[in-house]
Amino acid sequence: MQKLRIAIQKSGRLHDDSIKLLKECGIDMNNGVNKLKTEASNFPLELFFLRDDDIPQYVEDGVADIGIVGENVVLEKNRPVDAIEKLGFGKCRLSMAVPKTMEYNTVSDMQNMRIATSYPVILGQFLDKNNIKAEIHEISGSVEIAPGIGLADAICDLVSSGSTLFMNGLKEVETILKSEAVLIANKKLTAEQTQILDKLLFRIKAVKKAKNNKYVLLNAPNDNLAKIISLLPGMKSPTVLPLAEEGWSSVHSVLNENDFWDIIESLKAAGAQGILVVPIEKMVI
Repeated sequence: MQKLRIAIQKSGRLHDDSIKLLKECGIDMNNGVNKLKTEASNFPLELFFLRDDDIPQYVEDGVADIGIVGENVVLEKNRPVDAIEKLGFGKCRLSMAVPKTMEYNTVSDMQNMRIATSYPVILGQFLDKNNIKAEIHEISGSVEIAPGIGLADAICDLVSSGSTLFMNGLKEVETILKSEAVLIANKKLTAEQTQILDKLLFRIKAVKKAKNNKYVLLNAPNDNLAKIISLLPGMKSPTVLPLAEEGWSSVHSVLNENDFWDIIESLKAAGAQGILVVPIEKMVI
């Protein structure tokens, strides 16, 4: 049987989350230390562990059929691959930063600056879009020290918390790109490979959906049951079961993480009691 070959980061910020996602999808694999290749024992999947910067090219060339990599890398490498699914982890932003002592008002303040970055393609597109002429210095690693050693006036780099910028006397002034891990695919998959990819995507979406939702159980007085049910969106409609105590019912539903606290407060105000919130492992709809 044909296998689908997936490339994931050998080490770094996306490696652990990529492995975790595949395991949450029920895929069993041996990802021993320093291994460059392994196979799943219960799914037609072969894993390659590669440098993240190389993954788009490996997928384009067909060495790997699919890959997990940051959107920032996909856009910077600009390889003809298909971005199939955003995965919800590895979130960061590509931002411009300048010394804290510099007065900065708008992007036009970047005119004629020297800017250090590991992302010259994305930065160049941003500058062109804003009609900014600047000198781009492409460097790899430790971009944030460039202004301090006189190499550049500003930087363009990935930011998560901003603590590294702060430690190097920099302030974030423009966000160019918001990035997260994505699943990419070769444009010429066979029918059999596409079928395997569809099965993998089905599992990934079920795991993602579960993470964004909570299973809620609560006790509701029957005289206010209609109002409580109206507060619960659910996938279709809440499940309502009679309790042993007369005049009360047990209501089961699913709430989206983004709406969770507001709805819980409204439920309590409507008379709901004994509210239990349970994480969902998988969610198939």
